Amino acid sequence: MSLLRAALPMYDFPQLTGATDALWSAIAARLTERGVAAPTALTRGVPLDDLWADPALLLAQTCGYPLVTTLAGRVTLVATPCYRADGCDGAWYRSAIVVRASDSASSLADLRGRRCAVNSATSNSGMNVLRAAVAPLAQGRKFFGAIVMTGGHAASLRAVAAGDADVAAIDCVTWAHLRQLCPQDTARLRVLDWSAATPGLPLITSRLTDAPTRTSLLGALGDVARDPALAPARSALRLEGFEALTLGAYDTVLTLERAAQAAGYPELN
Repeated sequence: MSLLRAALPMYDFPQLTGATDALWSAIAARLTERGVAAPTALTRGVPLDDLWADPALLLAQTCGYPLVTTLAGRVTLVATPCYRADGCDGAWYRSAIVVRASDSASSLADLRGRRCAVNSATSNSGMNVLRAAVAPLAQGRKFFGAIVMTGGHAASLRAVAAGDADVAAIDCVTWAHLRQLCPQDTARLRVLDWSAATPGLPLITSRLTDAPTRTSLLGALGDVARDPALAPARSALRLEGFEALTLGAYDTVLTLERAAQAAGYPELN
């Protein structure tokens, strides 16, 4: 039991590490009270694919696209956080499609032949929803002049701001955080459009986690969402609570993928 692992990597910006750790410490304490041997510290610096698929995973946040593709049948959905940010509606969120503030584009159609920054080929917010938005415009042909793989949303924003790319789709919670944390970059950008809505970044556990532990996880999350002492940490993280969405809600992610494929645009390019 001492080998159980936990991670909250998706919005773990350096400026928010203290708030993230405070949230986890509170969750771990509630789990310990319920008889779950929760790790006292979060795991960091491990490849996310390895972490998410670890049989010893107690709790981690992942992306909705891996949840229904590479992780399907390997993990169990626990809950979906609800955040306070433009583009969020309860447990659902959108991506901000951003360009430089000086760019003359008035719609996504104006970006044909331009350079697109993408955080990851397996990202729902940075790839999947943008592919779905571009598909009707592409008409089965290549749309962008180049795809710039950046490795992260913050790097995508910097690439657009610096002129190394022209557009990127950014998870709206990340966009809200970076507008506050990195105004020197985001001030040079504007939102051109918003993507379709999908369920937000889910919290998962190993498929081997037993039902009593999953119940304890939900109870601990409910406790920390209501604890007045954690209000500063929740505010810093823009966290408003958790919703127990069904796995079926994430079919929306696959629906967008299938729509792009049906339009003859299976790959963002």
